[in-house]
Amino acid sequence: MKIKIVLLCALVALGAAATAFANGSGGVTGPAFYFDNDLYRTVGTPTDLTGTGAPAHSFDTIYALAGQPNVSTVAPGSKGYNGGRWMVHAIAYNTSWAATVAAHDANGSGDLDSAAEVRAALADPGAGGAVDTGVVKSFVCPVIKL
Repeated sequence: MKIKIVLLCALVALGAAATAFANGSGGVTGPAFYFDNDLYRTVGTPTDLTGTGAPAHSFDTIYALAGQPNVSTVAPGSKGYNGGRWMVHAIAYNTSWAATVAAHDANGSGDLDSAAEVRAALADPGAGGAVDTGVVKSFVCPVIKL
């Protein structure tokens, strides 16, 4: 009887771990975002700080850009880094990703890979610009430079 209980507990624990893994709640990811032209990967955690009332200044910004890796305003070791507390802002292109990259890819890398390039696009009301549509998620997540 004890063996059956132990096996049942092990199966329940395995099922919970498999569900968490399937939901993307943990583990090291591939390239996730740029900071100053360098790619970083994340270590996924099951945190969600949305609606906690934490002040916006306690988070760092990640711009979610369709068509390419996201872009952050800071990374570990940079001035103002808040230790992996992120607030994700969704970005919409005024015309298209290609038009925005053509107008604001300052280093010719083929995408927007710095906060300065994203901010330039956000300041551009024309066809090559973009709009911050607001915060879509807040969470804690360590990052590692590739």
